[in-house]
Amino acid sequence: MIKVAIIGAAGLSGLELIRILTRHPQVELGVVTSTRYAGRRVGEAFPELGRVAHAFVPNDADLDGCQAAFLAVPNKVSLELAPKLLERGLKVVDLSGVFRLPDVHVFRKYYGLEHTAPKALQAAVFGLPEANRELVRRARLVANPGCYPTGALLGLLPMGELLGGLAAPPVIDAKSGVSGAGGRVEDDSTNFMEVNENFKAYKLFSHQHLPEIQHYLAECTAYRPQQQGAVVFTPHLLPLSRGILTSIVLRFKKPPDPVQVRARFTDFAAREPFVTLLPGDAAAELKMAQYTNQCVISLHHDEPAETWIVMTAIDNLLKGAAGQAVQNFNLMHGLDETTALV
Repeated sequence: MIKVAIIGAAGLSGLELIRILTRHPQVELGVVTSTRYAGRRVGEAFPELGRVAHAFVPNDADLDGCQAAFLAVPNKVSLELAPKLLERGLKVVDLSGVFRLPDVHVFRKYYGLEHTAPKALQAAVFGLPEANRELVRRARLVANPGCYPTGALLGLLPMGELLGGLAAPPVIDAKSGVSGAGGRVEDDSTNFMEVNENFKAYKLFSHQHLPEIQHYLAECTAYRPQQQGAVVFTPHLLPLSRGILTSIVLRFKKPPDPVQVRARFTDFAAREPFVTLLPGDAAAELKMAQYTNQCVISLHHDEPAETWIVMTAIDNLLKGAAGQAVQNFNLMHGLDETTALV
């Protein structure tokens, strides 16, 4: 058994981690932390988890022999904690954005923080298993991808070298439930009265996931922003609790063969346990992916096949956060990556 700590266990992603790890056959849930709920039983603070008898402890509590830790805390806290946990010999899956971007100048621009852990940053592996599976297996620190980048990248990676033939940059239109845009703590933009019966875009040209999408898309495919232009990414806020539906528009100089494109995606879905490709003209919908670790993909193109729309649906709290974190944890510990996930 692998003894595990969840730091920041009372957040939305933290609660999903509790749900998954309490059914994980190879995990002993050792420590769950929360500054706000310290001293209270998990089931008392969150009745939907009533069978979980663990009590929350403060974030600075002794991790009591834990071998691995999930960090589900704000960026600044992860920046402080991750290096300390690594020094103590723990393997770490970080759900914040602190270790996703290798360029500290880009990180400062989009996150508003100075990066103070260069050694850990250099060692971190971007935890998209479909792109970096073998690196994740050997990693001690995994930067769990953002939810928007997960939905976008999984819809683009199978295109591979075909993206070198784009006539324009990818246009990514993504729509997220409220849990993907601020968590449980309501503010002026995510409180019920603002979200209910409303629909809006936010953080235009400034969302912290934009450079993450662009960097790893260029690293993993033939897309080159210097040649085809910067990715256009527009996040929207849906009046629902969870899920991200992403529409990716691609315009090619020369139409790719639709049969070959579908074959690429078919092969991708066949080898990836959490990727589902829909047949024919069926379109991805949120309900197909909610409450699962799946990414559901659909393919669409105009008659000459010059313009394509790739649609993906994920659950932002699972494949976009806690589920993918456990998938990475499984790989890091030599387990079947599907263990405890659906």
